[in-house]
Amino acid sequence: MLLDQYRGLAKYNSWMNRKVLDACAQLDDSTRKRDLGAYFGSIHGTLNHVLLADRAWMMRFTGDETRFAFRNDAGEPVRIRSLDQELHSDFDTLRRERERLDEAIELWVFGLDQPTIERTLRWYSMNRKREYEQPLWWAISHFFNHQTHHRGQLGTLLNQLGLDLGVTDLGLFIAEDGRVEE
Repeated sequence: MLLDQYRGLAKYNSWMNRKVLDACAQLDDSTRKRDLGAYFGSIHGTLNHVLLADRAWMMRFTGDETRFAFRNDAGEPVRIRSLDQELHSDFDTLRRERERLDEAIELWVFGLDQPTIERTLRWYSMNRKREYEQPLWWAISHFFNHQTHHRGQLGTLLNQLGLDLGVTDLGLFIAEDGRVEE
């Protein structure tokens, strides 16, 4: 059941990120970067944080530090120093990297099997400065929850700026899309 749930969440994640990015594209750069009092300041800061965190988790999940490496707008390697670090100052680059990552997330999730999600994941928290160990399935659940948490913040910020994301309900997405297999 968890595998089907993660497949649905991966597709929902891509769908919602497209909706958020489409709305963000309607704003000028200064509005996207204006500090609106969110945890990561601005819409742009929040988008960067989620991209950074998702890349970090995908590196942990897959062990592939090349494919999910942190790169700046020019494509050069970047060393991550904090969770609020800006990866991309250019919105079009940020959007392109988000879309590429969402595609990679879907491919990875659809390749998962039960023995894999039951394995133990060991990872280091930059925030807490310590190592953790937990079942991979638990970390994947956190991964999708983290994205939803910050998209909720983005939805509020966009709404305050007069942009409506429309329907965002996971249940409705799954009911209408109906496909979790590829």
